[in-house]
Amino acid sequence: MSPNSLAAALFAASTMALPVAASAAVDASSQPPAHVRKYVGDVALAGTGRLTWFGLHVYDAALYVPARFEPAEPTAHSFVLELTYARRLDGKGIAGASRDEIERLGFGTEAQRARWHEQMAKLFPDVEKGRRLAGVNLPGVGARFYFDGRFLGSIDEPAFSQAFFAIWLDDRTRSPQLRDGLLKMAPIRPAGR
Repeated sequence: MSPNSLAAALFAASTMALPVAASAAVDASSQPPAHVRKYVGDVALAGTGRLTWFGLHVYDAALYVPARFEPAEPTAHSFVLELTYARRLDGKGIAGASRDEIERLGFGTEAQRARWHEQMAKLFPDVEKGRRLAGVNLPGVGARFYFDGRFLGSIDEPAFSQAFFAIWLDDRTRSPQLRDGLLKMAPIRPAGR
């Protein structure tokens, strides 16, 4: 299967996400990466998970959030979602699969999704085993992207950020076990604050 086909099939087929011990995806005792600390004050590792597709390990994910975080409204907060890939995938395929999943979730208009796809296709690099792609949510601004800690670019549109991160964090995600793992230790903001 070609990398483009695999990337597109990741969201089109049934997926299974497994919880991952923090040490498998991220060393919970170490300092978060600089690109995480830059955007998330008082940072906490909310959780980790692994995406597999028909038994193939695709990536490990880690979600970094502020000390006060509301999982029901994730894009109301700055956070970083970092994926550590376990295999080679084509950046254009990742962008296409992301566009398809955003459409399945019902976000954006056809024109918005076309624009977002074009921007993602320009930003997302091809990835190989061990490479890290991180997305930063900035409330009211949009999303910034990093590849192995190096800034790639941004899509400065809050509606895009909400749609993109819904792939992992929305209740309707195709990978509910991955979502549960990512939000497992999320510090909940006390009511009324």
